[in-house]
Amino acid sequence: MVFFVRTASERDVEAIRELLAETWHATYDDIYGVEKVNGIVATWHSAAAIKASIGKRNGEFLVADDGRMLGGIGFAAMSPSLTKTAILHQLYVHPTCQKLGIGRDIFAELETCFPDAEIMRLEVEPKNQRAINFYGRLGFVEVDRTQNCGGVASGIEAIIMEKPLAV
Repeated sequence: MVFFVRTASERDVEAIRELLAETWHATYDDIYGVEKVNGIVATWHSAAAIKASIGKRNGEFLVADDGRMLGGIGFAAMSPSLTKTAILHQLYVHPTCQKLGIGRDIFAELETCFPDAEIMRLEVEPKNQRAINFYGRLGFVEVDRTQNCGGVASGIEAIIMEKPLAV
């Protein structure tokens, strides 16, 4: 399998939605439970939410595509409130494609998409040690914590990590 990283389009919405659902269940069912993951997937990863991200001004939505399937996705955008900061909102690799370098390749492309950014920031579940280790290998360090990952009053705890970008 050879995956090429490219910009997502509305043609990819259903495949992105399916990848996010499978990845979230594989990663978070044991942490949050199936019912809560179903609710998050239905709202955060709905077709409408994905379309909004793909069309977001000052954002970049990428997919890793081998011509038959999407192996991973990544979405980042400039922060509307933090100066010179790009926010990595999503970086997910399909469970059957992990450990192939897809996440690293998507991230490498994303970090070049924001020439005005000096920092990239993300939120990660504290119990998702695999993701924390991955981001650490990319140069991210913990800078804070939140009780509301992904939005106001979500009640989902997260570690906030940052990485300086080349300027």
